[in-house]
Amino acid sequence: MSTLAEVPPVKNKREVLDQAVIRFAGDSGDGMQITGSQFTNTAALYGNDIATFPDYPAEIRAPAGTIPGVSGFQLHFSSNEVYTPGDAIDVLIAMNPAALKVNIADLKANGILIVNSDSFKEGDLRKAQMASNPLEDHSLDKFRLFSVGFITARWTRPSGGSRTSSRTSRCWWKPTSSR
Repeated sequence: MSTLAEVPPVKNKREVLDQAVIRFAGDSGDGMQITGSQFTNTAALYGNDIATFPDYPAEIRAPAGTIPGVSGFQLHFSSNEVYTPGDAIDVLIAMNPAALKVNIADLKANGILIVNSDSFKEGDLRKAQMASNPLEDHSLDKFRLFSVGFITARWTRPSGGSRTSSRTSRCWWKPTSSR
């Protein structure tokens, strides 16, 4: 006899929003501006009214993973008229601890938080001046947290390319085969 009870699958409650504010945040060079621009173009193609706010880091060439080097792109879109890029955000995509630390105060309670769990190692937390890992210390419990490992891939150097062109880059997908 099994001690496990049959549990019916939980149907996700679909939520229809009149408007949404999304912020993409990461290191300068992580592609937050291009990702935000692409998302904006897609939202506009579907007939939404939009307002955007690109946020560039204060420092030129700030060290990767540090608070001064955080770049962001905010998009407010709606099926109705939009007049501002928005104040409180509904969705935050944070590529590293510094991006999370800089932007978490603007995320609404019960807002959606998507983080790159691959960037929450001890060294990354130290660069962001965090004493503990927020993915483990329950400090993010008031948000709907989605911890996703955006893998790090090594690009091969093109012929005639420099050594720096083959440095590590972040990808939003996992390769299907290794070459």
